[in-house]
Amino acid sequence: MKPALENQVAFITGGGSGLGAAAARRLAADGVLVAVNDLDLNAAEKVANEVGGIAYAFDVTDSNAFASAVDDCVKKLGRLDIMVNNAGIAPQDTASKTDLMIENVTKRMAGEIDQMNPMNYLRDLTDENWDRMIKVHLYGAFYGCRAALTHMQPQRSGRIINISSVLGLYPAAGAPHYSVAKAGIITLTKAVAAEVAPLGINVNAICPGYIRTPLLTPFSETMMAGITMRIGKGRLGEPDELADMIRFLSGPESEYCTGDVFNVSGGYTG
Repeated sequence: MKPALENQVAFITGGGSGLGAAAARRLAADGVLVAVNDLDLNAAEKVANEVGGIAYAFDVTDSNAFASAVDDCVKKLGRLDIMVNNAGIAPQDTASKTDLMIENVTKRMAGEIDQMNPMNYLRDLTDENWDRMIKVHLYGAFYGCRAALTHMQPQRSGRIINISSVLGLYPAAGAPHYSVAKAGIITLTKAVAAEVAPLGINVNAICPGYIRTPLLTPFSETMMAGITMRIGKGRLGEPDELADMIRFLSGPESEYCTGDVFNVSGGYTG
């Protein structure tokens, strides 16, 4: 029996590790030819070599580099069927506020609301950090959708999968820029899906919960314990579990899904 998606072509951003790498392996297992993007060429090449694909190193905030890489992918592999806009960065400097956060939680539980101290998440956020977060996530998804549609519209078929986050659904006080960027991806997904549905192109978003990837490295043990308490399953998700959802949205099983948002969070309550 032939693999379900044999000879289809996927382009995955942020594919050198974590969720992107898991998605590359999962799609390749079903016969997909995979182009792997990452900032780190060695990381991209390692995953690409593993799955028999090709690698591209560029920053997803560089629209020209993005478009050129996708054009080159189509030139080499013949077409583009699946675009996974996965590249992302995590909020920084969260660990330094952990002690104050715990202190405030303790005061809140004791009813001492007026004694809580300002966390200054927004006040301490620089223009540069705000811009970088928005550009990597939201601009990156925009550039990826645009580059994909350049090739998908003429063939009147394709799947675009944008990786948002549960924080796009349940914004976090400690990461306003991340929450805004991820919420924007949801809106972008719905707008693009409405435009291209008649052309046979499906555009959907996945909102992962807290997944065991390198993006969680900045989080302290105390922060992770607090997060895990709010996950119904009582554990972090695994990249392979998200990769299965990406596979579903890449295949014929999801033909009637477009403009939809899939929350894969293990029961995270926000």
